[in-house]
Amino acid sequence: MTNFDFLRREPKFNDFSELAIEAERLYAASASYCAVACRKALEAAVKWVYASDAELSVDELKDEPTLANLMREHKFKTIVGDYLWRRIDYVRKVGNQGAHDLRPVRREKAAECLESLFCFLDFLAKCYSDVLTGEARRYAPALRDAAEAPKDVSFSQLDEALQLDVDRLIAENQPSRERFAALRQKRQELARPKEELLEWETRKRYIDVALEDAGWIQESNWLDEYKIEGLPNASGFGYADYALLDKVNKPIAIVEAKRTSVGVEVGRQQAKLYADALEQKYGRRPIVFLTNGFEWRIDDGVYPERVVSEIYSPRDLEKLFNLRALRGKLNDASIDEKIVNRAYQQEAVRRVCEAFEAENRRKALLVMATGSGKTRTSMAICDVLQRQYWAKHILFLADRTALVTQAKRAFGKTFESLNVVNLCDDKTNYDARVVFSTYQTLARYIDEASDSDGRLFTPGHFDLVICDEAHRSIYNKYRAIFEYFDAPLLGMTATPKDEIDRNTYDLFDLNDGSPTFAYDLAQAVEDGYLVDYKSVETTLKFLEEGITYDDLSDEEKEQYEETFADEDGNFPESIEPGALNEWIFNKDTIVQALNILMDVGLKVDFGTKLGKTIIFAKNHAHAEKILSVFNQQFPKKVGFANVIDNHINYAQSLVDEFSDPNKLPQIAISVDMLDTGIDVPEVLNLVFFKKVRSKSKFWQMIGRGTRLCAELLDGEDKKLFYIFDFCNNFSFFRVNKGKTKGQNALPLQCRLFLIKAEIAMKLQKAEYQTPELVELRKSIVGELAGKVKALDRDNFAVRRALRNVEKYSSEQAFATLTKDDLRVFRDDLARLIEPEANADPQALNFDGLIYAIETDALEGKKNARAIKGVYAKAKALTEHANLPQIHAKADLLGKIVGSDYLLECGVDDFEHIRKELRDLIKFIPSGQAKYDVNFTDEILSFEIKDSDLDSLSLEGYKKKTERYLRENKLTNPVVAKLYENVPLNPDDVAELERLLWTELGTKQE
Repeated sequence: MTNFDFLRREPKFNDFSELAIEAERLYAASASYCAVACRKALEAAVKWVYASDAELSVDELKDEPTLANLMREHKFKTIVGDYLWRRIDYVRKVGNQGAHDLRPVRREKAAECLESLFCFLDFLAKCYSDVLTGEARRYAPALRDAAEAPKDVSFSQLDEALQLDVDRLIAENQPSRERFAALRQKRQELARPKEELLEWETRKRYIDVALEDAGWIQESNWLDEYKIEGLPNASGFGYADYALLDKVNKPIAIVEAKRTSVGVEVGRQQAKLYADALEQKYGRRPIVFLTNGFEWRIDDGVYPERVVSEIYSPRDLEKLFNLRALRGKLNDASIDEKIVNRAYQQEAVRRVCEAFEAENRRKALLVMATGSGKTRTSMAICDVLQRQYWAKHILFLADRTALVTQAKRAFGKTFESLNVVNLCDDKTNYDARVVFSTYQTLARYIDEASDSDGRLFTPGHFDLVICDEAHRSIYNKYRAIFEYFDAPLLGMTATPKDEIDRNTYDLFDLNDGSPTFAYDLAQAVEDGYLVDYKSVETTLKFLEEGITYDDLSDEEKEQYEETFADEDGNFPESIEPGALNEWIFNKDTIVQALNILMDVGLKVDFGTKLGKTIIFAKNHAHAEKILSVFNQQFPKKVGFANVIDNHINYAQSLVDEFSDPNKLPQIAISVDMLDTGIDVPEVLNLVFFKKVRSKSKFWQMIGRGTRLCAELLDGEDKKLFYIFDFCNNFSFFRVNKGKTKGQNALPLQCRLFLIKAEIAMKLQKAEYQTPELVELRKSIVGELAGKVKALDRDNFAVRRALRNVEKYSSEQAFATLTKDDLRVFRDDLARLIEPEANADPQALNFDGLIYAIETDALEGKKNARAIKGVYAKAKALTEHANLPQIHAKADLLGKIVGSDYLLECGVDDFEHIRKELRDLIKFIPSGQAKYDVNFTDEILSFEIKDSDLDSLSLEGYKKKTERYLRENKLTNPVVAKLYENVPLNPDDVAELERLLWTELGTKQE
C-alpha cells in the first residue's frame, strides 16, 4: 500500500496516479530515483490540469511548456495557492537535482517530495474528482521497505513511463473542461492545505534550499547542528545551526538560523561566541552568516555587519580567505605609469586605495570630466587591487553596449594576458577575470551562468564592481544588481561634483559634494588635458515662442489654413514651441540653423571644410528632415552629412566612418546614439537641436568635443570647439543650476501597480464602503496579490525581496494598507512586476488616465486634464463607430461626448468607463500626424560666448555672485560678509540670489 493508492479509484487520474505510486515504492531503493519520479508524477499531473481546466491553456504560455513555465503561469499559481505552489516547486527543484546533479538526493528530501506531491494530488482530487472530493486523507510517512522496492530501475524507464500526450488529453477532456473549471472554482479554497510553517520548516524550505543552490553539499562541506566547544556557558559547548567547511574540513563559515518571524539580529551574539571559539581553536575566524530564510547578513570580521542577498558559494568563500591571506598594503603599491601617467589620474588611484584600505570603505566615487581618462584610471585601480590580492574577479557595468565595448577594448589592449569578456558579445567565457556587460545583459545571465561546479555569478563572485556613469537613476533602475553582488563598488561620473544628486552621494556613503576624488572640466582645460569651448547661443522665434497664425504673412496664413484646418474649417490659433521638430517640421527653422553652423562653425583644410560635427536631433523624423534640408541647401556636398541612430541598419559602420578623419560623413546627425560612448578627437562642432534637461547627459554630450587633437587645424593643435545651442540649454542650466526633476524609470505596468495600490489604500475610508467600491477594492487587491504571487522565486532579484514577496502574495496582507506598505511596494516590489508580454500599450495608457482621475477623486479633487483626455479618446472612438465593437458601446460614448457625464462621474463610474472602453482604444489611429511646413523663422538673438565653465556649476555660481556684488558695491548685510571674508551659509546664498534675480532683475551672464 502507498499513500497514492486512492488515486486508482478515479480513472481520469490514470495518467499520473501510477507514477506517484511508483515514486513512493522507489523511496526504499533510491532517494534520487524517488525524487525524480516525484517530479515526473508532478509534471504529468500539472499537464493533466492544463488539459482539463478551461481557465488554463498551454497555447497562452510565453515560453516553451516546460514544467517550470507551466507552474509559473499566473493563473495556475492563483489556482493552487502560494503555500501549495511552494511545496510543488520544492518537488521540481529536488527532482532536477536527482536527475542532473552528481551528488545524490538525501532521503529526508525525498520524503519531503513525497509528502508535497501527496498534498498536490490530494488537492486535485478534491477539486476535480467526482468520487474522491469529500474524503479526508492524511499522509503517512513513507517506509523503507526493501521488499516493496522495484529492482533495476533507471531514469530511462521513468522517461518511458511519462509519455503524456497533452493534445490527446485536451481532445478527450474538451467536453468536460468548462465543468472541471466550475467544480474547481467552487472547491479550491477548501481544498488547499493550510500552511503551518515551523522553525524546522523554515530551515528546510528556505535555508537548506539556499545552501544547495549556492553549491553546498550536506554531510560533505555542510554540517547541521555542529558542536562547538569552549563557550562561556554552563556546559562549555553549543551547537551552530550550520557549519560550512573548507577542503580540509575546517569551519570556514557558520550560519545562525532563526524562524522567519524572528529578526536575524537575535542570533548575533550567539554567532559571535561560536566564531570566537572556532577562532581560538583553529587560529582563523570563520565568516558568520545570520539568516531567517528571508534576510541574510554577513560578518566577515573586516567590515561592519552588512546585508547580503544570499549565502556565498564554497568557491567564493575559499577565494575570500585566500585573498585575505595574500592581501598586501595598497599604499605600498606602485602605480603603473604605462596605464596612467597624469598626476591627477594617479591621485585618483591613491584616493580610492586610501578609501578602501585606510578608511575601510566599500564604496568610492570618481568625478572626472569626460575625456580625462575615467576608464584608464579604473584600469590602474584594477591593476593595483589585483597585484595586491584585493580582487580577482572584476565586473565593469555600463548602460550602453558602445561603452561596454569601448571599455573592454581598452582593458584588453593594456592587459594582454588578462582574461576579459564582453557578455554582450560572448556568452561562453563567463569565468573571465574581468567581465564587461550592460546592466540589462547581466540581469539575464546572473541566474544562467554556470560551470561544472554550479551557478557562477553568486553574490561573492566579484571582488570589485565598477559602475560607469554612476548616478541615482541608474541605481534605481538596476538596484537589484547592485544589491545582489556583495562587492566593493567603484562609481564613475562626468557630472560636476556640485551638480550630482545628494542621493547619489548617499548611495556611496559619502557626504554631499564630497566624492572620493574630483577632476572637473575647468581644471582639465586649465591643465591642458582637455580643450575649452565657446557656446554659440541662438534663439529662433518658432523654437522659443511657437508659430502664431496672426504673425504670419498672407501667403503663409493660407498654407497654415490648408495644413491645419479640420473639415469644418477650424484651426488652432497657434502651435506650441514643443511641437517644433516633434510633429511639425519647419524647413526655414532648419535652414537658419544649418546656415549658422556652416557659416560660423570651426573648419579644417584652411577654412574650406567644416570640421567634424555632431548634430543632436530630437527624434528620428527630425534627423531625417535635417538631412533632407541639408541636401537641398548644399547639393554639391554629397555624403557630407548622414543620420546615425538606431533606426539605421549597420549604424556602427557609419560611426566607424565618422570616426575616421579621412572619411565622410563630416556631419553626424544623431538621436541618442552619439550622446555618449564615442571618442572622436576631431570633433570641432556640437549642435544642440533638442532640449536636454538631464545634467549628467548634458555634460556627457559636451564631452564629445573636449578631446585634444594634435595638428588638426592646418598643423596647429585643437584649442577649442564650438557648441551651437538652439534650444536654450545653457540658459536653462545657468538659471536652474542643474537641478531637474528625476525621471521615473519604472515601466508603465509597474507604475500602474503602484497607482492601484494607492487607490486600494484610499478606498479603505468610511465614505467609500459602498457595495460598488467595496467590490472594486476587492478586485484591485486580488489583482495586486496575484501579480506578486506570479513572481519567479528563482530570479535573483525576487529572491532578494523574498520576505515581502511571500507576504504580499496573500490578499490578506492587503486587508489594511498603510503608507509603509506603499513604501514597500515602491522600493521593493513594483520594479519586480513582470509586464504582460501581450498587453496592449494603448489600453494600459488608458488605464493610467482613468486611475489618475480616480486617485484625485478619492481626495476630493477633479483632474480636469485627465478628464479632458478621456473625452478626447471617447470622441475619437465615435469617429470609427462603423466598427461593431465600438458601435456596441454607442450609448456610453454618446453620454460621454454629448453631455456633462464626465463631470458628474464618481470613482465607480470611471471604473465602469475604463472596463468598457480600454479594449477599444487600439482602434484609434496611433501616432501624431506629422506636418512639413515652410514659414519664415526669425533669429531673435545670436551670441558667441566664452565657456565660463564656472557658471554651469553651483560652486562657480556662488563665486560669480560674490564677484558681481563686490564689483557693483551693493549695500546689504550679507554683502558685508563678503567684504569681511566671513563664510556664507545657505540662507546668505539665498539672499544673494534674491538680490540678483528679484531686486536687480539681472541675469548673470
